[in-house]
Formats: sequence, C-alpha cells, structure tokens
Amino acid sequence: MSDYLNLVDFLEPVNTSILSDDQGYREGQVGKVISVFEEQFPDLDAAQVVLVGCGEQRGAGRRGLSAAPDAVRAAFYNLYYWHTDVGLADIGNVKAGNSPADTQAALKIVLRELMAIGKRVVVLGGAHDLTLAQYYAFADEKKTVEAVGIDAVVDIHIDSPLRSDNFLMELLTAEPNFLKHYNHLAFQSYYVHPRMLETMDKLRFDCFRVGTVKEHLEEMEPVIRNCQILTFDISAFASAFAPATTLSPNGLNGEEACTLMQYAGMSPELQSLGIYNFQPEKDRDGLTAQQIAHMLWYFVDGCSRGNREVPLSDRDSFNEFHTLFAEVDTVFLQSKRTGRWWMQLPDQQFIACSYKDYQQASNNDIPERWLRAQERP
Repeated sequence: MSDYLNLVDFLEPVNTSILSDDQGYREGQVGKVISVFEEQFPDLDAAQVVLVGCGEQRGAGRRGLSAAPDAVRAAFYNLYYWHTDVGLADIGNVKAGNSPADTQAALKIVLRELMAIGKRVVVLGGAHDLTLAQYYAFADEKKTVEAVGIDAVVDIHIDSPLRSDNFLMELLTAEPNFLKHYNHLAFQSYYVHPRMLETMDKLRFDCFRVGTVKEHLEEMEPVIRNCQILTFDISAFASAFAPATTLSPNGLNGEEACTLMQYAGMSPELQSLGIYNFQPEKDRDGLTAQQIAHMLWYFVDGCSRGNREVPLSDRDSFNEFHTLFAEVDTVFLQSKRTGRWWMQLPDQQFIACSYKDYQQASNNDIPERWLRAQERP
C-alpha cells in the first residue's frame, strides 16, 4: 500500500455494489476476480492490466464528469474471466481538477507511475484530448514513442476552440517532440480535408482510411504491434454498432474493433490504451457500454496470446527466411508460436510486418512498409 500512497490522492474508489445493482458477481465473472480500489487500494503486484477511469470531458465542451468509466465497468465486470495468466486491477477514477489541465496532469502522473512499475494501463474516458496525458507520461521522461489513433476524423481543427478537436496538432508538433511515429486508422475521407492528409504524408505519418482497415484488417496488426500508445475514439464505429455515437452510419463494426483491441493486447510494446468519447446518456440499452466491454475482453485476450511470444533473440522459436529484393539482402522472421512476422532493415533492426510483406519481397518487390520505415528520420 505504501508504494501507491501518492496515487491515492488523485483517485476516487469504485463502488461495486452500485455497479452490480447490489447483486454481486458470480464465480468466474471479471467482477469476482479483478482487484478493485474500494475501501483499500489494491495490491498491484499480480496485475498486468490496470484500469483507470477519467471522465474529464471539458476539453470537448461538455460540462461535468462523464459517467462513461462506470458504465463500461458495469458491463465489463459481468463478462466471464477466461485468461487466468493476465492479472486485472481497477484503481478507480481520476478526480476532477479545477481545470481540464489539472485533471490531465493528475492522469499523467497516474499513468507514469503505473507504467514505471511495468503495468499496462487502460484509460476509460472522457474526451479524446486525454490522449495528451498518455503522450506526456512518456515525453516528460524523454522517452520516444509510437502512437496509433483510431478515429473517423483527424483532430487537427485549428479553428476550433475545443482542445478535443485539435489535440493532434499539439501531439504531432510539440517541441521538443518525442513522437517517433504516428499512425491514424479508420478515418472517413468525407470528414477529412484532403490537404490535411497531404500534410500528414509529408510528415511521414501513415493514415489508413476505414475501407482499407476493414478490407485488410490483418495488415493493421504490424501497425499496432510497434506502438506504445493506442487511442480509440468511439466515433470510429458505424452508429449501428455503438448507438452512443451518431457521427456516421459508416465505420468499424464490433468484431473489427475487438480484433484491433486483440492486436493491441498482443503488442509487446503497448503500455497505454485509451478509449474515449463515450457518452452514456446517448447510449441505447447499454449496447455501446457492452461493445467497449467486449473490446476490453479482447484486449485481455491479446495480452494472454502475447504472453506466449518469445524474444526475437530466441531464433529457434522462429522460422527464418533470407530474401533478396532490389539488390537488398534481408531477413524475415515468423514466430512459430503466434505466426506473426518481422523484417530486418538495413540497420539490422527488425520491425513488425506481415506475410504480405514477405510475399512482396519474395517477388522482388519492395514492401511499402519497408520503404516507409526507411523514409522516416
């Protein structure tokens, strides 16, 4: 407990009686096994994944704290716990500060402290600009990061007074900048100015439209595998699959979102996941809360699968393929345990890739993923 005293000052406990309508939880449900901050702060030693709520939404121009974290908890705790090798903890909700900046500062401290002791933290938001707290938890320690944003829009609306509409500008251009690379998944072209995508491309950031994500979902796994930060705005959903979002009738479906979260859990690099912009008052029959709960379940499933992976240095656990393309001699590795692929760059470093990249290289074509990695500083 003494190790976490400084965190308790920023947090409010969870009331599981309210979450379960005084019904409690059955044997085998998440709510029965997760270590929860109620009367006492939980021992986090056995926890691999730690949930923290942050209902701050003033950055999106909305008043008060969102009830989203508790709505998602109520749905998640009712699910059954299959992955006994992944310890779970829930440390409650970040207290609201006098200003949104105060709340973000508190969230940043909580994230930094938890990641320092090797925990993977899931932030239940809150407005999407809380992504900046995820970023500064690394930047304040001068740690470079790769980030993935999943969102129907690209939040660089510099003419908007709302931070949630333009937080990406700060993320991508802050000085000094510790963002090594940014990938944007599932944007919808009709909501994004063409010049914005041109700018992103000039910065060597990669953007994948929603149709590409849906048609080539498995190609998103290497993109997510390299990142330390992932942020998901529920506007990425088609409204039929998340009734609380009314931005678009088009977008990701529930299974696609769960698969992306599974990829996130499998990533050996990912330390911070945020799910944002859920407004329970707009939900119908609790379906969006259930959808996010299912995403969390698949994130934990991914963590369990990732636990079975071994370091690249253990070459006996990988199939090794030497290829030559465009006079470049390189090596591809395929995990015997998970089937995932890596390819070697000229600096001898390995990056995540897919079977498609290996096929292209085998046909003497330069994989685009290889080219993009070479273009980056």
